[in-house]
Amino acid sequence: MKPLDRKIYLASKSPRRRELLRQIGVDFELLMLRTEGPRGPDVSEEVFAGEDPLVYVARVSNEKAAFAWNIALQRRLTPRPVLTADTTVTIDGEILGKPANQDEAEAMLARLSGRTHQVLTSVAVHFHDVAEQITQVSQVRFAKLSPEAIRTYCMTPEPYDKAGGYGIQGLAAMFVEHIDGSHSGIMGLPLFETAQLLRRTAPACITT
Repeated sequence: MKPLDRKIYLASKSPRRRELLRQIGVDFELLMLRTEGPRGPDVSEEVFAGEDPLVYVARVSNEKAAFAWNIALQRRLTPRPVLTADTTVTIDGEILGKPANQDEAEAMLARLSGRTHQVLTSVAVHFHDVAEQITQVSQVRFAKLSPEAIRTYCMTPEPYDKAGGYGIQGLAAMFVEHIDGSHSGIMGLPLFETAQLLRRTAPACITT
């Protein structure tokens, strides 16, 4: 008897999402989407004018999952659920993307200093005619940060590939005064919600 295929495809470049999936025992293969190059990204992360952050993050995660599922079909890969995620940071209703340079990173952190912001992570799964998505929202409060602390942090590589200009799993953990929500969601993959989604859409791929 052929063993049951319990793997999923993870369409994400994030090493943190790989670590988090392994933490809950989900086996996966990477199915990479193009994020740059002459033809541009496979899925644009541009924010539409007036787009609500919750709508934006859900839309992008769903578009990534749909595109990756179509890639799997085109390449005639073994049919498996495709999981993607997208994370964004928002404050005052405005989306903070990934800073392009040190000035942008410092400006973002100065804005977050001493205040509460929201981290939204949307997880999507596409598999045959199944397309589901779930979004987790965490409230994160930063302590008041000195200009020196901000500048020192922004001289490290950490802020520049992360929404909002910081990574909670790294040096920026010392900025966080309080969290109401999901620590793993702030890292980029809310494990409770991800497990729920996989139990509904791909129960063979999650064993606990």
